[in-house]
Amino acid sequence: MSFASGSSRWPDVWLAATARGISTCGNFLVASALTLALQSAGAGGLAVSGLLLAATLPLVALAPLTGRLADRVDSRVLLIAAGAGQGMTCVALAYAPDPMLVIALVALLAVGLAVTQPAISALVPVMVRPEDLPRAGALNQTAGTLGALAGPALAGLLVGQFGTRAPLLLGALSYLSLVAAGLFVRTRRGGRRATVGTAAAVAPPWRLRRDPLLTAMVGSVAAVIGAVGAVNVIEVFFIRETLGSSTTMYGLVTGSWTLGVVIGAWLFAPVARRLADDGALLGAGLVLLGGCCVAVLASAAVPSASLLVPIWLLGGVGNGGDNVFNNLLLARRVPEAARGRAFAAFGAAAQGAAMGGYLVGGLLLELAGPRPLIAGCGVVGLLAVVALVWPVRRAVRADRAAARPAPAAEPAPAPAASG
Repeated sequence: MSFASGSSRWPDVWLAATARGISTCGNFLVASALTLALQSAGAGGLAVSGLLLAATLPLVALAPLTGRLADRVDSRVLLIAAGAGQGMTCVALAYAPDPMLVIALVALLAVGLAVTQPAISALVPVMVRPEDLPRAGALNQTAGTLGALAGPALAGLLVGQFGTRAPLLLGALSYLSLVAAGLFVRTRRGGRRATVGTAAAVAPPWRLRRDPLLTAMVGSVAAVIGAVGAVNVIEVFFIRETLGSSTTMYGLVTGSWTLGVVIGAWLFAPVARRLADDGALLGAGLVLLGGCCVAVLASAAVPSASLLVPIWLLGGVGNGGDNVFNNLLLARRVPEAARGRAFAAFGAAAQGAAMGGYLVGGLLLELAGPRPLIAGCGVVGLLAVVALVWPVRRAVRADRAAARPAPAAEPAPAPAASG
């Protein structure tokens, strides 16, 4: 694997993190504004799930292509082209008159996200020394989650005051941060400027399924996301209708989880740095996923939306810690030349599981109320975590056995002396 030679390039880390934070704010601003617009117009759960599916499908379907792009095309070119394309798409989205055109433009917007996510994720480890990676990863994740925190809150305020167009135009401006990052970040990978230590090298034949530990990590995250992913569709109806809260409160409540992700990233970054054993990282991540499911289950019992804030804050802390552990595992175990594919594959698994949750959430809202559905998501998530304990332990044992040095061969006995 390859990291920065010499000292870590912290200015590049800050520039990349800032671009990720601002563009993520735009992503969540656009998604939340459109979700609120649908709910306010009387649309049901299927309409909301359809919108979320359009925003997610390209990340799954294009992962094999975008992962290779992140590894083979100059990161500067990718960030500039994708950022400019997303900005123009968002402007068109602000003036789109037809619901089907809106869905198509949301999907096109997600194509740009499918390119930039693995490009930035694979670029960050090249900027820093191995011992600085947990801190750099936490900084990058913090920027993204702060953007995710600000996006729904801004959407709640702007939609209530100005309608849907204003947040969509503001979202278009946010994507210019990716263009700026492409221009000013000095660290580059892919294309003709190969990363130090990988110049003129052919991408190794890396495959996710050949690493049992990473396979278990990706599978456990996908399983839990699939179990609780319906909450993303149900939450707007639970907060707005069951609990009778405003659009502003909706933004604050959903933002509390992402604030917890920020806190969790910094709380667990020092822990990740001390855990040299990859199996311990995987096991700790599974425990944190269980904590997220407990938070979802507890949220179903609240009588008012304000009580969701501390519960989802704690759930986000577990989510943030798990993200730090997962990103560190990928950076440690995947060769540098294949990291774009690795991060794209991980993202596709998580987003694919989320898509299943969106679809199930939209269908179940036609049959039951939001409160029992959220409780059901929490229960199913906890059952998934329990079911994952054995395969995770088996993967950890297999990895440790493979890493254990083979016993030295006993020397052959000396031939007997002839008399």
